Amino acid sequence: MTAVTLTAPPALAPLLARGALRSPFKRPAPDAAFPRTRLVLPGVRVDLARLTAYERVCGFPTGEPHLPVTYPHVLGFPLAMRLMSGRDFPLPLLGLVHTSIEIVQSAAPTADGEYELGVWVAGLAAHRRGTEATVVTELRSGGSVVWESRSTYLARHRTDAVTSPAPRAHADAVLPVVAEWNLAGDVGRRYGAASGDRNPIHLYPLTARLFGFPRAIAHGMWTLARCLAAHGTGGSAVVRARFRDPVLLPGTVVYGADGSGRFELRGAGGGRVHVEGDVRGK
Repeated sequence: MTAVTLTAPPALAPLLARGALRSPFKRPAPDAAFPRTRLVLPGVRVDLARLTAYERVCGFPTGEPHLPVTYPHVLGFPLAMRLMSGRDFPLPLLGLVHTSIEIVQSAAPTADGEYELGVWVAGLAAHRRGTEATVVTELRSGGSVVWESRSTYLARHRTDAVTSPAPRAHADAVLPVVAEWNLAGDVGRRYGAASGDRNPIHLYPLTARLFGFPRAIAHGMWTLARCLAAHGTGGSAVVRARFRDPVLLPGTVVYGADGSGRFELRGAGGGRVHVEGDVRGK
């Protein structure tokens, strides 16, 4: 794998536009070639104003000395988009679905620290609905990895391959309800402003309908962050989550947890599971 060191984080808007324009020409397949480049961005410092906006929209307390467990994903997102919008990435950016994430946090990064980001594509795999890519993001401090995530992104397409469905971590038994949240229609726009992820499916009903949704849907990483803000995480933790069904905005959802580390986000009244996962001490 070739390491490419950047001098500044890439601007997201041109990358999203580039990825959208190239999407119709992509030919996804699990055996396709993919970029073997590790993007590295040294000297990363957190913009505290953007961090506060992120904390507020996700429900984290503001002004804490440590970053929320999901925030390094936001820092690494522009690098991931640079890879996934590139000519050599075989999956179309438009319609790409974030299906899961695993976060391993060795120590909670401080909000005032300086870090090195690294992002790369770990591989492609067949999925019963198409092809899935795994993207790794890591945050280093003093040469040591303090935070790492592995995200899977699915490009849906016809496939003749017979693959087993992804195993569910738990049965669909409803977890005890801890809270009910009424979500405003602007959650996607507020999270997009804080995170930089302004995918049109999250912003307005009209732009979401262009991609087959009846109205705007919440970012998957917002739903996870909102759950983890309610759940709480320690300095070292392992978080695993699957994104199962989009959350339509506006809407009402219920957050459930059972005290063992398991959590979920469902539709009101025991409806569909939107997010399920668990938190464990490392």
